[in-house]
Amino acid sequence: MRVKAIIVVIAACLAMPAAPARAAKPPEPLFAGDTLIHLTLKGPLAALRKSRSGVQTPLPGALSVQGSAPEILPVALSLRGITRRKQDVCSFPPLRLAFADKPPEGSLFKGQKRLKLVTHCQPAEGFQQYVLLEYAAYQMYALLTPLSMRARLAMIDYQDDTGRPVTTRLGFLIEDDSDVARRNGLARFKGSDRARLDQLSGRDAARFALFEYLIGNLDWSMTAGPPGDGCCHNAKLLGAEDATTGLVPVPYDFDFAGLVDPPYATPPQGMSLANVRVRRYRGYCAHNAQAQAAVADLLARRAALLAVIDQTPQLTEKSRQTAAAYLGEAFDQIANPQQFAKVLQTCLG
Repeated sequence: MRVKAIIVVIAACLAMPAAPARAAKPPEPLFAGDTLIHLTLKGPLAALRKSRSGVQTPLPGALSVQGSAPEILPVALSLRGITRRKQDVCSFPPLRLAFADKPPEGSLFKGQKRLKLVTHCQPAEGFQQYVLLEYAAYQMYALLTPLSMRARLAMIDYQDDTGRPVTTRLGFLIEDDSDVARRNGLARFKGSDRARLDQLSGRDAARFALFEYLIGNLDWSMTAGPPGDGCCHNAKLLGAEDATTGLVPVPYDFDFAGLVDPPYATPPQGMSLANVRVRRYRGYCAHNAQAQAAVADLLARRAALLAVIDQTPQLTEKSRQTAAAYLGEAFDQIANPQQFAKVLQTCLG
């Protein structure tokens, strides 16, 4: 009976007129390309790595872009994140960069004000693969919608504030949600620390949830965040200026996904799952009809999404094969109507 009810709702939804498409503007220069860039980040890294808790005063640093026309930009550096900020998880925590001055015209960083930097976490070479797989998740979601945070892969030379080399590792920069909003003609939601289900765009929420299912990620919430952090957990809500409905959830932080599977990743508390590679659908039951349309879009883009793995530089052959097989399992599952109906049975609400 449940499957029949879903089919009826799907048919009703598909009969409704489609919402007008949003016209997205091109991203700023940093996120307009996807070639690997080479950066130098100089600053008091030892002090940043030592101070892991409490309110932190940003410390001065400098970001250098290597190339035919090298540029040096003053930045304020601070720690960010929750799990990866902990000393026992990452010896090198993720960082936030805020530009002290407006980057000049012609700069790769033109238009940027603040950026998140995903770092290598630990010095072991295996952690570079986790960085690359999480970066690939951002690239895949950007293929599905312009309502996504762009990412730019970088080889980064880290130096202390005297210029002494510390390490060189892969990392990536994440587009700020304010730029995602501006690029799509929207604004950041400025509501309370929780959002109601009926405030979300069903189409965008269903795509979000289904993509998270594809990559095996359970570490998110579209409607609530950790206590004191506001809405939402590993998601930002965008909408028309002062809108309280039709809100678009935009996902980020995919390191707990089964696709990435770093050693510190664990399933959320209260979920009896063996590990993070075990999938569970956590979209809302009210959006099951829209999830059907999202499935059709995902399946139509299967080859392009899998190609992201092949096109991600410096992934080992083992990482490529493991990632492709993991994604392939989900694609095969959601392509089967009976199996997809079972997937939706774990929906929320």
